[in-house]
Amino acid sequence: MSLDLTRVIGQIVDFAASLKTRERERKSKLDFALKTLKSSAVEFDGLRQKVERSKTTWLVAGPRERIDLCQPAPPCPEDFIVLASDGSHIDVDHHQSAHCFLINIGMAQLQYGRNPDAQLFSFPSLYFKDDEVVIASADGRQIPIEGQLLGAKRSVEECRLLPEHANELKADLPLVALLDGSLILWRLVEQVYPDFVVRELLVDGFLKCLNQLMALGRNRKLAVASYISFSRSTEVVNLLRLVICPHQPVDCDRYCPGRFEGRECDAVAGLLDRDLFARLLDPGERSAIFSSRSSVVTKYYGIQEVKFFYIRLDGEVARVEIPLWVAEDEKLVELVHATVLDQCQRGLGYPAALSEAHEQAVVTGADREQFWGLVEQVLADDRVWLESSAKRQSKRTRWI
Repeated sequence: MSLDLTRVIGQIVDFAASLKTRERERKSKLDFALKTLKSSAVEFDGLRQKVERSKTTWLVAGPRERIDLCQPAPPCPEDFIVLASDGSHIDVDHHQSAHCFLINIGMAQLQYGRNPDAQLFSFPSLYFKDDEVVIASADGRQIPIEGQLLGAKRSVEECRLLPEHANELKADLPLVALLDGSLILWRLVEQVYPDFVVRELLVDGFLKCLNQLMALGRNRKLAVASYISFSRSTEVVNLLRLVICPHQPVDCDRYCPGRFEGRECDAVAGLLDRDLFARLLDPGERSAIFSSRSSVVTKYYGIQEVKFFYIRLDGEVARVEIPLWVAEDEKLVELVHATVLDQCQRGLGYPAALSEAHEQAVVTGADREQFWGLVEQVLADDRVWLESSAKRQSKRTRWI
């Protein structure tokens, strides 16, 4: 039986009314937040010290520039290359006995200027060997690669191909290597994994790839960045919470234990960073650069420590993340700012190179069905018979 939408019409009407009420409250909070941001920007050193001394229950951005900065976009280089990577995967199917997964990485290599060129790639890889489908520790513990962990594994593979291809490109042209999503492997933070898992995927995987790109940047103008569309981050809003808090130093556990309402800082609660910068920035401008103070970044990232800024486009405010070595080079920051804006203008609001990489990487529902059908067919031809659950058989059988 399909969804009976007639039963939820009334609830949708109530939902619309609730959204109107919340929008009025949001505008009032946003006016106050912008006033607070501008007034606190003049006390930059004091604000940095307050952040460093604070103990909060939420993630707070570390300011690196005046937080009311509105930086216009510099021009793009006459000739440059954008190299983008994105991925998709087919997870382990627990309803059948063939234990394997597939990762498909798409890449786009776009050259602009006097000699324009475009190359698109797709790299599907099947993982099925015993040492490929688990992460093992020195003492024999094993964690299967599936679900959230497979997502992290895919992020590593997306990053791994960037230095491999960047090394083959013309060294005299500026290059921006773009990833989709965060440079912070949040999948490893959202669930507690043993340290050997974090080290294999993050330290010996993702960060090693970023180090390789940094090394390539010693011989050419090269920047790395990631693009986050429709970000729901609140780190800058949380910075304003610190400004509003009357306690010195800020200590949530000490002064507001167990309190979830009635706090002074709730005057900006519910706002997103993108709400602030949609009002503060003009189209094409970027915000100040901020530091991520995530515990995983602090513990593991080092020179790859994640910095970020917001950029206002015609259709949205996007978050752009860059490593520390890029953030410390003004020319590289300008290169990222200019090329991301240019890419979004070419890609109807989203970076053209990332869009092309996604098209090469995407795995549809039909692709998944065909993949498992092919696995079963090839194994059957080799007289290897798979077992599958009754639930899987039921779903594949048409009921009358």
